Amino acid sequence: MRVAVVTGASSGIGEATARALARDGWHCILLARRRERLEPLALELGGEYELCDVADRAQVDEVSGRLLERHPRIGLLVLNAGIPGRGDFFSLEPERIEAVLRTNYLGAVWCARAFERGLGRGSHVVSVVSVAGTVAFAPAGPYAASKHAQLAFSRSLTALLAPRGIKVHTVLPGFVETEGFPQRSVLASAFFRRMVIGPDEVAARILRTVEEGTREAFVPSWYRGFALAQALAPGLVARLVARSGYRR
Repeated sequence: MRVAVVTGASSGIGEATARALARDGWHCILLARRRERLEPLALELGGEYELCDVADRAQVDEVSGRLLERHPRIGLLVLNAGIPGRGDFFSLEPERIEAVLRTNYLGAVWCARAFERGLGRGSHVVSVVSVAGTVAFAPAGPYAASKHAQLAFSRSLTALLAPRGIKVHTVLPGFVETEGFPQRSVLASAFFRRMVIGPDEVAARILRTVEEGTREAFVPSWYRGFALAQALAPGLVARLVARSGYRR
């Protein structure tokens, strides 16, 4: 039995990924904070669920301990849990900035550490980052910073686990319409609204990334251009983004 653990599985990309994995024959273990969403989804998919706030390191360790007793070998760990941070470093509440970093960055770190002993040769780790992790996006600075940190962690993890035959895949979606990220209703630009994709497209790319062994994948692939622009002309990108007025 191929066992997959998916964090942030109660909605959005996590839910879509769990459904796609179940269709592909994976036994899915769903982690998130909302029982009312997880329980029926796990029942529908023939999987399991655990209530878990990935920002709480002690809770992650406790949940992983129980799961690894039942399933000593994890074939796939999807680090997807994340929360939005709509605002810049001056306007966003300090508590929200801390929560964004704890969930989006440290949550991935705590889950990787906790499930490490269940990973072995042939296992996969997927880190769902964001194009925001490659661009210094001032209007959503705290969120972008958390994703920059997660991207650096994911790349470090790739090198760390490679000698053990464990493959790490970094997936970087652009604008995705989900419950926590209602892009079409908040994006001011018609250009940006046309870029919005659904979570099923990201889920399909995650499965293909694992099957093909791709290390880093942008969804859609042309978003890589944003990362290249940031690397080649960071000052220009910063000025353009600051003036974008992308959000209503």
